[in-house]
Amino acid sequence: MAGIVQQAFTVQDLDASIRDYVTLHGIGPWFVRGPFVPTSATYRGRPTAPRLTLARAFSGDLMIELVQQHDDTPSVFREQIERDGYGFHHWGFVTDDFDGDLRHYEDEGMLVAFADQSSTGARIAYVDTSSRLPGMTELIESTDVQERLYAAMKDAAVGWTGDDPVRADGSLGIS
Repeated sequence: MAGIVQQAFTVQDLDASIRDYVTLHGIGPWFVRGPFVPTSATYRGRPTAPRLTLARAFSGDLMIELVQQHDDTPSVFREQIERDGYGFHHWGFVTDDFDGDLRHYEDEGMLVAFADQSSTGARIAYVDTSSRLPGMTELIESTDVQERLYAAMKDAAVGWTGDDPVRADGSLGIS
């Protein structure tokens, strides 16, 4: 498993949060996906269909992800918001051995709280590591498309001058 590539936060107002990251930290551009409903999501072993919007941007080698859930559907995001309020939610790791890394966490007694397939076709799983670490741990399956998407987002941040701070994921031309 590679190192941490992402820190993710739940937010109440995605647009306001993006403006704050741009204004206060100069982080951008932000690539927004949504609102959308995950196509095959499970939450603690049961199907779920929360309505979400994601915004992602790089600061150096670290991706920051902001997640806004637009409804009260059970999910890992709603769970955290109801328990602790908005804020830090998970660490994200890209993995070349999705099944092996998932087994590692299960061997440590930690369960998958959320699973889905991303729009790039990569499998994702949120492992509930909150009993031992702050937040959850997201495993993101490494695929060619996933790697190209993250590389394009990171490249857009290099030398970014503040123009066009909010862009659609689709603007990257990767599918």
